[in-house]
Amino acid sequence: MPTDQQTPTATPAAPVAENGSSPLLERPGTRPAGPRRVLRDLGPQYVANGVIGLIFAASGPIAVTLAVGAAGGLTEGQLASWVSGIFLSAGAATLLMSLVYRQPLGFAWSIPGTVLLGPSLQHLSFPEVVGAFFTSGVLILALGASGVVRRVMAAIPMPIVMAMVAAVFLRFGTDIVDSTRTNPVVAGPMVLAFLLLSAVPVLGRFLPPVLGTLVVGIAAVALSGQFALDSADGPILAAPVFTAPEFTWAAQLELVVPLAITVLIVQNGQGVAVLRAAGHRPPVNVSAIVSGAFSVLNAGFGAVSACVTGPTNALLTSSGEKHRQYTGAVVYGSIALVFALLAPALTRFMLATPEAFVLALGGIAMLKALQQAFVTAFATTFTLGSLVTFVVTVSGLDLFNIHAAFWGIVIGYAVSRLLERRDHAGA
Repeated sequence: MPTDQQTPTATPAAPVAENGSSPLLERPGTRPAGPRRVLRDLGPQYVANGVIGLIFAASGPIAVTLAVGAAGGLTEGQLASWVSGIFLSAGAATLLMSLVYRQPLGFAWSIPGTVLLGPSLQHLSFPEVVGAFFTSGVLILALGASGVVRRVMAAIPMPIVMAMVAAVFLRFGTDIVDSTRTNPVVAGPMVLAFLLLSAVPVLGRFLPPVLGTLVVGIAAVALSGQFALDSADGPILAAPVFTAPEFTWAAQLELVVPLAITVLIVQNGQGVAVLRAAGHRPPVNVSAIVSGAFSVLNAGFGAVSACVTGPTNALLTSSGEKHRQYTGAVVYGSIALVFALLAPALTRFMLATPEAFVLALGGIAMLKALQQAFVTAFATTFTLGSLVTFVVTVSGLDLFNIHAAFWGIVIGYAVSRLLERRDHAGA
């Protein structure tokens, strides 16, 4: 390690105002990272974390986006514009926040928000949906600027939040089993590589387990001939399409509040909880403001809201030293900007990889975060509230078009306040 590099023990807390309260906008506890600092802190495992984060985002989530858009009657140009917009906001927001705060603050787009658009696109026009995108972005920005988001997150005990995270991340663990069963030729060698590199420290120091899993997975896909690129024809560069919004009461009432809650509580809540569990201190209010601002930008591309995402940040913090993990986010953000430019071609390329490769890679990289979520949720206090949160979230309850993770926290917190008064009194 270079002699001029100081190793911080923890990210400093936000400065405290004279009245004893934290300032509305959390200031960085250290100077922003410049190019020389990033190059000093960068290493192979951080590059791997960033690349795996982008592979995850550019495969399954993109498949969901394309499926929802196609079912809703969007044109190929509108879909390509959507994909370009979400990668642009993900890359720009991640680079901005990660460099300024020197923490791995990975942004992406709301997959639950994308899913809830499916039924809406069956009876609302796309301009009406875009109008809801604009309004929800402004609402998210305003709530972040008000400071209410940080107060809400501070009021909910961390075990209950992490129980929600554990429930959402559970499928990534089961994906390892499913992919190994359905495609053992690809997923089997990946699991074995991870176990071997984790069990033999000498090998693991030479080749980090998740990076080794990625390398073995690529080799397995290539050797098995399962890379299925249907056609190289089609556009290469993105051509953004602006859809003029229509602001109708039907679309606003149906979509704005669910989209805002999904971003601020479900998505940002996951991301913040994952980062805190990894030892970071993410700026909650600033992250909400940035999510709102880039959601408005996304709306200009006809795309769904931006957010701090749990899975991406779990991948970015899956290995390495805490004070260097932001470089994985820099890699992720930089590649995301390239994907924004080359969205049509690279989307076709990523969707050509077998599903088992993506599921196994994402699941293996997410194991540490899943383990930490269960430990935090059930190790000490608020265990009943955590259990209720976990069960409700896993159940898939989606009242009023709002994701089950939100209802898991609401119901779990209510049960905990009623039946775990001693834990709340000692908190």
